[in-house]
Amino acid sequence: MKRLIASTIVATIAVSAAQAGELWRATGFQQPESALVDAAHNRIVVSNIAGNPGDADGNGYLSLLSMDGKVIARHWVDGMDAPKGMAIASGRLYAADITKVRVVDLASGKLVETIDVPGAVFLNDMTQDSAGKVYVSDMLADTIYRIDGDRPELFVKDALLASPNGVFADGGRLIVASWGKGIDKTDFSTAEPGGLLSVDLATKKVTPLAGAQEFADLDGVIAIGDTIYATAYMTGTLYSYKTGGAPEAVAHFKPGSADIGTDGKKIFVPLMGEGEVVAQSLD
Repeated sequence: MKRLIASTIVATIAVSAAQAGELWRATGFQQPESALVDAAHNRIVVSNIAGNPGDADGNGYLSLLSMDGKVIARHWVDGMDAPKGMAIASGRLYAADITKVRVVDLASGKLVETIDVPGAVFLNDMTQDSAGKVYVSDMLADTIYRIDGDRPELFVKDALLASPNGVFADGGRLIVASWGKGIDKTDFSTAEPGGLLSVDLATKKVTPLAGAQEFADLDGVIAIGDTIYATAYMTGTLYSYKTGGAPEAVAHFKPGSADIGTDGKKIFVPLMGEGEVVAQSLD
């Protein structure tokens, strides 16, 4: 997944930067991994790994963008290692940072807490449910944790999750984007590509979504209405899926498309290898 060889892949697989439906493109980031809409403040938060995705090097930070793609603050919050997925609950922003979760006060932009997640290996994407609880995937442990306030707990651990990457709370379920089975922890290659799953928030049952299995090493995932969108990091493809159908490619970027965000009408796609965030219209 989040690999520094993305630039090599980009050099060998050329995809046009101009994209049908592209509204704007913000540049100058350092391995942007996630783009999350902060609706209360009418802005987008971007996580920057700025180094090896698994190294606790102190280089990671968060940036702020306006909703039309203008940089508000390049270094809004510093003091992180390799921040990836994010979630917002109760006026606080949570960011997955290798084996910890960083907590930022949204109003002040201050890093107010670091939550250690016991047993975590490689925390990745995050989401929040309607009750204000947040969830974080552990890609290298087939695990999803739940955090209530500042208390982490193991929510579900299941081989069916197959290296869970993207997570998105959708009503009474989590939608999960799986990277794939048989993951090699050195280069993130897989024996089988991943697919889309759901996890029931009440029963914790993991269910593969019909017709959306073993089609790509998936990274970010969101839902808008009855449509699920997911990115394939290695190819830069943005897929859409509806129940009863099959995944369809709706946009192609250069490889490195990671944890996507949305305002309900547009999708914000971080391109790690390019250091860019793209706003993609769905019209």
